[in-house]
This record gives sequence, C-alpha cells and structure tokens, in this order.
Amino acid sequence: MHMQVMTMTRMMTLGAVIALTIGLAGCGTTTGERASSGAGVGAAVGAGAAAVTGGSVVQGAVIGGGVGAATGAATDSDDINLE
Repeated sequence: MHMQVMTMTRMMTLGAVIALTIGLAGCGTTTGERASSGAGVGAAVGAGAAAVTGGSVVQGAVIGGGVGAATGAATDSDDINLE
C-alpha cells in the first residue's frame, strides 16, 4: 500500500512538472526570459529524472533549475532563435 502512495505521488508530481514545462516553452526573447524559461525547463527535467530514478524530486528540481537558469542567462538571442 505504501508503494502505491509513493508511486501515485511521483506520477502526480511528474504530471505537474510536465504541465509547467509546456507552459514555459514559449518564453525566451530577453536574457531574463531565457533564464526564467531555462530554470523552468531545467527544474522539470531534473524533477522528472529524479522521479524516474527514485531520487529526491525536490533536489532534482533545484539542481535542474539552477543549471537551466544559468544556461538560459548565458545564451543570447543569436544563439537560440525560437521564431
């Protein structure tokens, strides 16, 4: 029974992360927007990877968000053209 609750919690968390990722997918014209969308996508990927591998979802989201924000801030509009 305990494993079912943990599995359901992970699936709901992963679903929420995917929904947020889709919502942030269109952002990214200024440096701040790219950092924000990079943080969102990075957090989603980090949380998803942690959920699948059995790690801490929160820790995965924090690490992924940090890496995504740094990557988004390091790019400029010539590096990534979303149009």
